[in-house]
Amino acid sequence: MKLALYLPNFRTEVTIKELEDLTDLAEELDFDSVWTLDRIVVPEASDREELQYTFGMMDNLPHALPVQARGQWFQGYPLLPWLAARTSRVRIGQSIIDTPFRAPGVLAAELATIDHLSGGRLNVGLGAGWMPEEFAAASATDIFPKRHKHVRETIEVLQGVWGNDLFEYHGEFADFDRCGFGAKPLQQPRPPIFMSGLKDPLRSAKRITKYDLDGWIGIQDSPEGLAKWLTAIDQQFEEIGSPKRSKDLEICSMIWTVITEEETDQSTAGGVASNLLVGTEKQLTDRLKAYKDAGLTMPLIWPPFTDVPVSKTLDDLKRIKNDIMPKVEAA
Repeated sequence: MKLALYLPNFRTEVTIKELEDLTDLAEELDFDSVWTLDRIVVPEASDREELQYTFGMMDNLPHALPVQARGQWFQGYPLLPWLAARTSRVRIGQSIIDTPFRAPGVLAAELATIDHLSGGRLNVGLGAGWMPEEFAAASATDIFPKRHKHVRETIEVLQGVWGNDLFEYHGEFADFDRCGFGAKPLQQPRPPIFMSGLKDPLRSAKRITKYDLDGWIGIQDSPEGLAKWLTAIDQQFEEIGSPKRSKDLEICSMIWTVITEEETDQSTAGGVASNLLVGTEKQLTDRLKAYKDAGLTMPLIWPPFTDVPVSKTLDDLKRIKNDIMPKVEAA
C-alpha cells in the first residue's frame, strides 16, 4: 500500500509555510504523491447551510462546505507547478480537476507543461464538479446540466492532444481543426489519469473502462463501501471484453486522518463517515489493514478542515509512515 498526502490548501485558515512543511515532510518520508484540492469559491449561502445540494451531492451531509466564505484558502491548480519545483521525488496531482471550469485544449497543453516541470511526475485526476453556485462563479452555468459530457470530451481531448503531433476535435465543448499544442508530456504514452467517484459507481466505471484510465479516487470510503465501486469497474471491464480488472488500477480514497490518544467510534452507519481514519495508532493500523484487504492501494491522507493544527498532522504523518505502515505491510 502506498501513501499519499492530500494538502489542506482548502481551509478557512492556512499558510504557504504550512503547505511547504507538509510537502517537504511527505517527500522526506518517501510518500508516493502529494495532491491539491480544487475549489473555486465558497458561496456565502454555504455559511447558512443553504447550498442547493449537500456536500458532494452525498447523502447525510450538510448543504454546506466545511470552510467559511471569508476563508483565506489557496487555489489547487496553481499549486501544481509550485509542487513540481519544490519536490524532486514525489508525484503530484490535483484531486480532482473539475473539467467544466477549464477549456479541454488549454487544459491538455497546460498539463503537458506541468509534466515537464515535474520531470514526468504528474498524475491527472478528473471529475465533473457538483456545486451549481461554483459553476456560476466559473462562468460555466450552462455546462452544469451537461457536466458529465464535458468530462468525456475532456478525456478525449487530453488523450488526442497528448498522442498526436496534430489533433482536431469536433464536440460540444471543444471544436477545433488540426492544431499542434506544443510539447507532449514526458510520460509516455501519457500521464496517469484517475477518475473520481463520489456518488455513481456505474458512471465512474464506464469512464475508466471505455478510456482505459489508470486509477479511481473516492472520498471517505469505508473498506466495505469500496466493494460497490470495484464491482462496478470489474463488471464494466468484463462487459467490454477487457482482461483488466480493478486490481490492475490504482485505487485511492481521500480520507480525513488523525491519530488520537483515546479510542474513537469508527462506525460507518448513516452514510459517509468522518472518522474512518481517526483513532488510536492501533485503530488506524487495523483500519489500514482492512483497506488493503478491500483493494485500496493508496489512501490520500487528508488533514481535517478544523481543530487539527499542522504541527499535529506533521507528527501524525511520521507515525503513520514509521510506526503504522510496517505493521500494515507485515499483515
